[in-house]
Amino acid sequence: MQKDDFIKLKLKFAQSDVAGKIAIYTETPGLSATQYKELLRMYPIDRLNELETALAQL
Repeated sequence: MQKDDFIKLKLKFAQSDVAGKIAIYTETPGLSATQYKELLRMYPIDRLNELETALAQL
């Protein structure tokens, strides 16, 4: 994903609730490993089990 698009996505991710963050993380095509890591740093650590469950269902 291009840098400008990713900056917009990060803003949307930051403003989303946990369900929205999970949807963005699991449904956005074209992210690099570095971009996934950046989003993961912004994800609430106490809710990681929900993200892991969503990823396991893919």
